[in-house]
Amino acid sequence: MKNTNSQKIRLGLFVIISTILFIVAVYLIGQRQDMFRKTFTISSYFQNANGLQKGNNVRYSGIDIGTVKDITMINDSTIKIDMKIDEKIITHIKKDAIATIGSDGLVGNMIVNIVPGKGIEGPISNGDIIESFSKIGADDILSTLSVSSENAAILTSDLLKITTAMLEGDGTVGLLLNDTIMAQDLKQSVNNLKMASRGATNTINELNTIISSIKSNDDTVLGMILNDTISGSQLKTVVSNLEASSNEIDSVLNNINKVVNEFATSDGAYNYIVNDTSLVNSLKSTLKNINEGTDKFNQNMEALKHNFLTRGYFRKLERQEKKEAKKTEKTN
Repeated sequence: MKNTNSQKIRLGLFVIISTILFIVAVYLIGQRQDMFRKTFTISSYFQNANGLQKGNNVRYSGIDIGTVKDITMINDSTIKIDMKIDEKIITHIKKDAIATIGSDGLVGNMIVNIVPGKGIEGPISNGDIIESFSKIGADDILSTLSVSSENAAILTSDLLKITTAMLEGDGTVGLLLNDTIMAQDLKQSVNNLKMASRGATNTINELNTIISSIKSNDDTVLGMILNDTISGSQLKTVVSNLEASSNEIDSVLNNINKVVNEFATSDGAYNYIVNDTSLVNSLKSTLKNINEGTDKFNQNMEALKHNFLTRGYFRKLERQEKKEAKKTEKTN
């Protein structure tokens, strides 16, 4: 009877302890899986999960706020990650928040980090989808380092070949490095260039001095032209007048050429006089007769002056002419 009661007591203690342990374990597991907290679900799309698994933590500004609920492969380049978030955090996460996948420390598990946005959006709600940002993974970094190392090896090999060729005197650069005569010629050329540069500098300085003296001296012609605005305006006026005169001369010459052409091509008196030889001969004969008649008229007048009938009249005319000449002299 005693044995039976002791067994029953032991069995009862075992059941009680087992029940307590079971409840504690369920509580701990449920607390771990957010079974006893109110949660809401948000999602985000990534191109690469980077080893993220269900149950991994979700952090917001370095604080654990939930876990990864599900990972779904949408297509070959899109992965949907659902996250269970504590409902108490809903007022702190905005719709413009950004989700990224990173590691918990250097060698820790992968986690989802939610970074606050920079906008002024409202808080998220259950079922919202936030933006994502994919960081460069370790594999990508290693592949990039591998390619870089290969390129560095190829570049080193090429540089070694170029250096060897230069040391052996191949090519222009190798010739410059190894040929001492050419080096001396280059030095001489550089010295000549320096001397030419100095000469050019001195010449420019002298020109600047001459120009400055011309500008400051108004006694010279160039100085007056450069500094005297009145002379400059007068020169402009003279040039404009010369230009106007040349235009007028051109106009007059054109008019003269037109008149000459009209004379040469017209049927008027000029063309008739110039081209008709018979008229020219007639004119010559007429002028000859006029000259002869004038001579005979003069002879007749001389004869009349000496004739006793008309001599008194001509003497009277001479006396009147002399009186008028004397009066003119007195008045002058």
